[in-house]
Amino acid sequence: MSVFEALMMICFGAAWPFSIYKSYKSKSNKGKSLWFLFVVILGYAGGIIHKILYNMDYIIILYALNMIMVSIDACLYFRNGYLEKYKKNN
Repeated sequence: MSVFEALMMICFGAAWPFSIYKSYKSKSNKGKSLWFLFVVILGYAGGIIHKILYNMDYIIILYALNMIMVSIDACLYFRNGYLEKYKKNN
């Protein structure tokens, strides 16, 4: 297990709860990119696959946790898009 990989994953993961909270409270997609979220999810999936195939250790939990948080943010993107469309039509 690499301490530096763990530090990187913890630092990256620390930002996602704030992003999720902002997305949830603002009910807006301003400043969000769905493509960016999908690329990040793909990157975490690649990290998980690497851990499974070549270097299984506890860091896989951080990859999975981060991927779940980004996926929640992506779901909020769709929710907020619906809310913005609904607000615009009323």
